[in-house]
Amino acid sequence: MSQIAFMKKFLSTAYSEFLFNLGTLILRLTTGILVCLNHGIPKITHFNEWKGTFYNLAHIGTQLSLILSISAEVFASMFLILGLFSRFAALLLVIDLGVAVFIYHSSHPISRFEDAITFFVISLFVLLVGPGKYSVDGLTGR
Repeated sequence: MSQIAFMKKFLSTAYSEFLFNLGTLILRLTTGILVCLNHGIPKITHFNEWKGTFYNLAHIGTQLSLILSISAEVFASMFLILGLFSRFAALLLVIDLGVAVFIYHSSHPISRFEDAITFFVISLFVLLVGPGKYSVDGLTGR
């Protein structure tokens, strides 16, 4: 491929279906793995320490708020990784991460919650466009 042909293709706004689906797979996998391992699993391992001090969402109690957050960050992340019930899993993550970004961290410097913003945006992306072809949902035709 000549340099001119490469530059035309590189600067093109067209996209290939294969690369779009590969991109959604990469976003789902990395987000699901990182949210689960770095946020969900620590909440499980520190459950007894945090159950009394976790953010009390809508006055439902700190323990129930922690359980809901664990549900999203562990179980919904696993579904996102698999691409199974992807939009529902992404919705749970959007809600969980939206609380973190727009409520809990709202008074903190943005550098303390950049990862939550990134995961929120990626979850919103999956919610809007779906999991892509390389997912359980894609393989079953959902």
